[in-house]
Amino acid sequence: MTACDVEAPESEAGPRVQAVWHRYARRGDRATVRGHAYTAYLVLLFGLVYFVPVLYTASTTPALISVGSLAATTPVAWALAAAVAACWSAQVAGRFWGPLVIPPFLLHVFMSTDISPAHYLGAIARRRLAFLGAATLLSVSTATYLTTDLFDHLGTSMQGLAVVVGLSALTAADWLWGQVRAVAANLRLATAVGALACVLMVLSRVGAQGGAGLWLVAGGLAITAAAVGRAAFRSIGAIDLARLARESARASQAQAYAWTGTLHHALDLYRPEPRGRASALIREDGRLRGHLAAGALRALRTPGRATAAAVLLLAGGVVLPFGTSGSNGGLNLVAWVVGSVCVYLGSGWVSESWRGLRDELTLVPLFGEWWGGTLTRAMAWPVVAVTVVTFMGTGLAAASQWHHFSGQLMSTGLLTAGSTVLALGARFLREMKLQLPLELLLPVNTPLGDLSGLRIVAWQFDGVVAVVIGVGVMHALPSAAGATALALGMAAACVWGGLRRTGWAHPGLVSRLRRV
Repeated sequence: MTACDVEAPESEAGPRVQAVWHRYARRGDRATVRGHAYTAYLVLLFGLVYFVPVLYTASTTPALISVGSLAATTPVAWALAAAVAACWSAQVAGRFWGPLVIPPFLLHVFMSTDISPAHYLGAIARRRLAFLGAATLLSVSTATYLTTDLFDHLGTSMQGLAVVVGLSALTAADWLWGQVRAVAANLRLATAVGALACVLMVLSRVGAQGGAGLWLVAGGLAITAAAVGRAAFRSIGAIDLARLARESARASQAQAYAWTGTLHHALDLYRPEPRGRASALIREDGRLRGHLAAGALRALRTPGRATAAAVLLLAGGVVLPFGTSGSNGGLNLVAWVVGSVCVYLGSGWVSESWRGLRDELTLVPLFGEWWGGTLTRAMAWPVVAVTVVTFMGTGLAAASQWHHFSGQLMSTGLLTAGSTVLALGARFLREMKLQLPLELLLPVNTPLGDLSGLRIVAWQFDGVVAVVIGVGVMHALPSAAGATALALGMAAACVWGGLRRTGWAHPGLVSRLRRV
């Protein structure tokens, strides 16, 4: 009998785990006080420059979304939709980066001892779930306060706070569940949460007259969070340690990439690898398939990514008309931004052709300088797929709510098309990103201090920034034709910026395109 066959007593496991954690915390490469101070400085600067003015504006202006009477079912529907989205998102996040991910060296040390995984993983799980629950509570409460009037009165604020607390607890429990349980169990939980949301919606109609709809939602969330959390913690002891070691190694490498400024390289580690159908890219006579057929086959080689892209593009196509039509009052800008961001995200997941385009444009000695055909081959499928699927969602929205768009169909179509082109241009700019430019590390001295950190953040999320700024400027223009022309110009600027990143934006660009 070896030492691994004997489980450590409950009274001895805790101090031993604490001793290992304490020893690891005293390593020489841990974060310094100066590093923590700089992070706190950036957070404080963000709060003073952005959050405090936004909070003051929200408190002195009418609410963007009026909840209205709690006897209606609309607030209940919003709460249930947010709960289902948070539950599913937390499960997916747990499959990639869950609360049990710890440094690979430390995990190897614990795995080499006789301590049960429930002892050294349970403590870190409880602490991280508490952090996530608190962060979700603060962020959702702040977003609700900034956009709705739910917290304006004591009666409605108590119900809203109860729903937010239940939502935070369910999100934390689902995050752990997504990592410790298999894919089949995650699908069953996702289906059960969706069915529970439908049942609560039906029951809320019965108790709507008494204003108990949100109380019912809060109770359902709390009970579900308790049941899921208990089952998830009981599964920690049976977790697959080999898979956890692989996840921890990948997370450590991704964290190193993110800290060195190459966030897109960190995200590349979580891209699904294409599988199968490689031979289908070539016809029987040995020739390559057409641009659209090859792009569709590459999308089918990553079915999960393609399905997520289709869902996001359809959602963006459905939401965009409600923002571009201007028929929803203060909600139209929010719907416009959300729809454009969904199209931007879906356009990056629709195919793997974006991934190789940057390499083919930058590695000229390997692929040659006749890159116009390369650009056409790589861009044909994403452009066609994004346009078709997005306008399919737009058609569904127009068919279901024709009275909202019948009088302004032309302007809505123009603005939707312009937003789609802007999202594609922003995606091109993001995918052509190379290493972090050295000039971004230079200090930017202002009366508020050094803002070089904000420049790095803006560079990391330049695609989203371009989409949000473009939609905001388009919304401010009174003419649909002018806003569409502006979107086309911004998309062209994004494409030009992407080509400059690869080194291909030079005076010979037009002559090269003519020779294609």
